[in-house]
Amino acid sequence: MSGISSGVPAPASSKNQSSGTSPIAALADAFARAVAILLNPFDPKRWIKLSAVCVFLGGGASWAAVHWTLTALPPETGVGPTWLQLRLFLASHPVASLTTTLVAVALGIGLIYLRAMSRFILIASIVRGEVQLRRAWQEVRPLAGTYFRWLLAALLLMGLALGSGMLVALPLLQGGESRSALAAILLATLLAIQVALGVIMALAIALTDDLINPIVYAEHLSLVAAWRRFADAMRGDAGSLLLYIFLRFVVSVAAGVAGILLLFPILVTVFSGAVIVAALVVLSLQLVGLDWVWTPGTTLLAATALLLLVGLLLAILGAAGMPLQVFLQSFGMRFVAPRVPAVGALWNQQEAGSQEE
Repeated sequence: MSGISSGVPAPASSKNQSSGTSPIAALADAFARAVAILLNPFDPKRWIKLSAVCVFLGGGASWAAVHWTLTALPPETGVGPTWLQLRLFLASHPVASLTTTLVAVALGIGLIYLRAMSRFILIASIVRGEVQLRRAWQEVRPLAGTYFRWLLAALLLMGLALGSGMLVALPLLQGGESRSALAAILLATLLAIQVALGVIMALAIALTDDLINPIVYAEHLSLVAAWRRFADAMRGDAGSLLLYIFLRFVVSVAAGVAGILLLFPILVTVFSGAVIVAALVVLSLQLVGLDWVWTPGTTLLAATALLLLVGLLLAILGAAGMPLQVFLQSFGMRFVAPRVPAVGALWNQQEAGSQEE
């Protein structure tokens, strides 16, 4: 990749150049590293910075808890009818619908870029044992750029595949009771293909985040070159990789369930509190003989309140998902470290610095 040097840090110690640490040992070492970063010593500023970084990484229990909370809110909160009215409004106003779509696309691309940057900032923070946002942003920007372009292209191809599958499946779905057995088989096959593509894409993104991006960061390689580097390092050791994937899945599911159970009451309280505050404002106005009317001033006030609510939700999500993100990223780096000397050198460098302190 042009613009990225190919310099490699000094090799790791001979212990880390062996056949490789087992995934179970890597899991234990990663847990110790995550605890050291988060609790030794406990630094509120570090937690806030890491939470701000991890909120853009998305996925996991935090965002699942938001969806669960929205679907579980009582009808009195008015979330469902409000969402329905918004959809009807956009459907009846093409210009507003197009504008909303363009804004959503631009926002999505921006979030993907922030996700790519946040991933490398997290890696740099784990390597250093501290969070230096400005320094890390400047350092990882060229490296995150290649990951951003790959991620954007992968998601675009995935969207095209899903969209094409829906276009093919739509005539089959409209067949109703007269649908033939062959059409039902084709529909089931399309669904299986779509699910398989989704699983493959999720696995590819997870492996790239955990295992490949640390190689990109350590050796300043392109993403394709880093995948080749990883494939060479894992040749003849597929069993360890499969065990790593299994352990990561188990940890993610366990932490996801715990996170949902923890976040659900918190998010319900936040949403319900926001609805109560809005209702009190409207009732207070009515008590003094005023009605809530949508004017530029009231619209600005409502938008400001909504932004504050979104900011609060992002803070909650970032703080809840951050420890797991730090742990999983450390797990991936520890698994790769003995197999790729450049990553091992960075891991040992931070470990040595911690022991000196």
